Amino acid sequence: MNKIVNGADEAIHDISDGATIMLGGFGLCGIPENSINALRRKGCTDLTCISNNAGVDDFGLGLLLKTRQIKKMMSSYVGENEEFERQLLSGELEVELIPQGTLATRIQMAGMGIPAFFTPAGFGTEIAEGKPIKEFNGKMYLMENALHADFAIVKAWKADRYGNLVFRKTTRNFSTSMAKAGNITIVEVEEIVEPGELDPDHIHVAGIYVHRVFKGTNYEKRIERKTIQIKN
Repeated sequence: MNKIVNGADEAIHDISDGATIMLGGFGLCGIPENSINALRRKGCTDLTCISNNAGVDDFGLGLLLKTRQIKKMMSSYVGENEEFERQLLSGELEVELIPQGTLATRIQMAGMGIPAFFTPAGFGTEIAEGKPIKEFNGKMYLMENALHADFAIVKAWKADRYGNLVFRKTTRNFSTSMAKAGNITIVEVEEIVEPGELDPDHIHVAGIYVHRVFKGTNYEKRIERKTIQIKN
């Protein structure tokens, strides 16, 4: 089945107000730049965004925060975004901070069809409030639910027309798990190849999880903070 669509705007055409969206990336590494820009153009609002972080002020998810399209962020790290901080402190943005390992596992469990799991992370903190607690072998654990989304949007390096995906190095991050946890999975890639051209041993996500693929353009691939060392 050919899963190629004609660009980002077509790929995200049915994302509407109030949708829950997972977006891959770690920091600005491997984020779906074209899809985020398309969401900004579309103007859908009241979005719940699940992502390890919230981009920076003028790039990544920071663009959707700037246009007030995000109602709720579910993230692990948000320290590089001043607009995020402003909206949080002013009560404009709902935020659920999740320990990074817990966030990754909640997404993985959704892809595996497991509804919930127990973890010691967060026990005895605000994170545990309202969650079932159980003791195992003398240690306390809290229950976390699997984390699903209406749409999962990720960036891969290569895909074939059947949606089989190959990621490059650390760009796998949350994306390989998110691709399996969305009701509809949208993938932007740098290169599209024909079926059979990808080595089966190198495929990171099978096409059965993927619904739409398009070739992205004009990737900036920014980093959050550049550190330069000058040697005398």
